Amino acid sequence: MAMGLKMSMKLSQQLRMTPQLQQAIKLLQMSRMELETAVRKELIENPVLEEVQDGVGDDPALKNEQTKDEIQNQEAKSEDAQDPTKQDEFDWESYMENQYKPPQLQSGGSDDVINYENIISSATSLNEHLIWQVGMAGFNEEEETYARILVDYIDDDGYIKTPLEDIARDEEIEPGELEEILPFIQEFDPAGVGARNLKECLLIQAKHLQEDTKDLVTIIENHLEDLQRKNFVNIAKIMGSDLDYIVDICQVIFNMDPKPGRIYITSDTHYISPDVYVYKVGDEYVVSLNEEGLPRLKVSALYKNLLKTQAESKDKKAQDYIQDKLRSAVWLIKSIHQRQRTIYKVTESIVKHQEDFFEKGPGFIKPMILKDIANDIGMHESTVSRVTTSKYVHTPQGIFELKYFFNSGINKTDGDSVASETVKLKIKALVDNEDVKKPLSDQKIVDLLKKDGIKIARRTVAKYRDVLKILPSSKRKKFY
Repeated sequence: MAMGLKMSMKLSQQLRMTPQLQQAIKLLQMSRMELETAVRKELIENPVLEEVQDGVGDDPALKNEQTKDEIQNQEAKSEDAQDPTKQDEFDWESYMENQYKPPQLQSGGSDDVINYENIISSATSLNEHLIWQVGMAGFNEEEETYARILVDYIDDDGYIKTPLEDIARDEEIEPGELEEILPFIQEFDPAGVGARNLKECLLIQAKHLQEDTKDLVTIIENHLEDLQRKNFVNIAKIMGSDLDYIVDICQVIFNMDPKPGRIYITSDTHYISPDVYVYKVGDEYVVSLNEEGLPRLKVSALYKNLLKTQAESKDKKAQDYIQDKLRSAVWLIKSIHQRQRTIYKVTESIVKHQEDFFEKGPGFIKPMILKDIANDIGMHESTVSRVTTSKYVHTPQGIFELKYFFNSGINKTDGDSVASETVKLKIKALVDNEDVKKPLSDQKIVDLLKKDGIKIARRTVAKYRDVLKILPSSKRKKFY
């Protein structure tokens, strides 16, 4: 068996993502809030970057005068910067002279500015509300200690889901002490709090009713499954009662709160700030980027002069540091510009493909996939996917996520196709207008859509119904 060494040459291509490209992709998929946070963080960490302060020369009217032609000119200027072979030839001097101004600055107007002082409030949590009641209940010191322990184990829905034996073991106390205090906790507001399961929660609320609750308690204790299925006929048969009477009692139970603690959940209010606006001007729709609140960046003139000084003094270490920060600052500015330019181009293409939507509303949205926009603007589908994620557009029809406009097509009997979003709206309209005593089954919805020329399977209707959070027909049926 012979062994030997030999040399060979192999030519291959490899795709390597430079740090600059990684940064551009990362910025592209950020939401508007994430981008603003990242930019302000970079402003703190990179001394070469400065935020352009609005001054006398910053006329708001002039900010909005950049047109589509100017954006195309900016694209041409940035082509060399996108070519990795020309990175070292980039004109640092001229770039530092010019501050970054994003294309088509436009806000939604002064009336759209939110006064956050009017929405900031401090709400009482469920735990705080219960602890306050513990202090008002007249417990002695030992009882109050046990009551506070139980309150701490009540979750956001108002339940104690940890077994009392486990609580007692963890807190090193006797389970019997907790058992004695629990009924007092269950008398607290809101009604039903401190329950260990749904049945107990409903029974507690039933005790608060100022009326005869014997039959109501019987239904809760013995017929919860039939109640969930709205099988009133079976409940009436077993209890030997009139159907209308049982329906009335069950309606009382349905009006109870299965999660009494949720009224104290303090959910943060989230405001959507659109990344781009679409306005109708005359007979055309105009796309305008929203740059309100996004810092405008420039390279510090101080560090530009400092770089020249260090070059003359031949301080290599200081020169390398400034050069590195300078390169990072310029790439950030270019990446932001690239992001905004891409959002503009994608939105412009969406407007072109979905003109009926902008003119007539969601019912006229057309089938459209990522490939349609990617081919139109000459970009990869993955880029279009990134730029439409967590980005919002303000339109005459309302505010929508850019991903909203991408949906598959469903064939019609005439050979044409209709957008899946349009089908969902039709399903919702059918359910909204149905007879609540005889709700439409999924198969009936299929038949009604077929009359409109829409061919769709029953399982697809069920899937869309779930997306729209519409209950099955058996759970939508009402007897009153």
